[in-house]
Amino acid sequence: MEDLLSLFLHLDQHLQTLVASYGAWVYGILFLILFCETGLIVLPFLPGDSLLFVAGTLAGAGLLDAFVLTGVLIVAAVAGDSVNYAIGRRVGAAALQGSIPFIKQEHLQKTQRFYEKHGGKTIVIARFLPIVRTFAPFVAGVGRMEYMRFLQFNVAGAVLWVVLLVAAGYFLGGIPLVKNNLTAVILFIIVISLLPGIVEYLRQRGRA
Repeated sequence: MEDLLSLFLHLDQHLQTLVASYGAWVYGILFLILFCETGLIVLPFLPGDSLLFVAGTLAGAGLLDAFVLTGVLIVAAVAGDSVNYAIGRRVGAAALQGSIPFIKQEHLQKTQRFYEKHGGKTIVIARFLPIVRTFAPFVAGVGRMEYMRFLQFNVAGAVLWVVLLVAAGYFLGGIPLVKNNLTAVILFIIVISLLPGIVEYLRQRGRA
């Protein structure tokens, strides 16, 4: 648990170490992390928003190529959601019945409610919501959403999410106040990302 917390809060240091150790291979590592975070329903806790921001700051510092980075991460996000969608179509019924122990029903039900409220736009909106981001394409697959329609939302959401957060890191990461307090900024991004989920949880408790 402490190692995971360290990964989140000191993501800048970990990524700089990876760049120094593996050079261009770091693009593949970032691809894998983002693909798993969006594509594997059992790994919703991996860093997403903060990873994109910090990667953008490294691009701004000249350690990574901004265009290559953005392209790689968009492909990872689109591929991850597509795999997640396919898994949802394959095992959806069993997941809804609670027959798959490693899929948390509370997360699945929360995403279903979100999907019922926002429809296909959920795929785009969910990109900015941890946990929901990982479960949204799965639920779309469970509901057998037409794949080409899903793909349109998938690509649009991936481009918007990656470009906005990488660009934020690229342009803001060099500001002394941000650069000297990057751990605090990462923590702030995590809190802001989780805030909608916390608000929804409190609303549900209030209704109960």
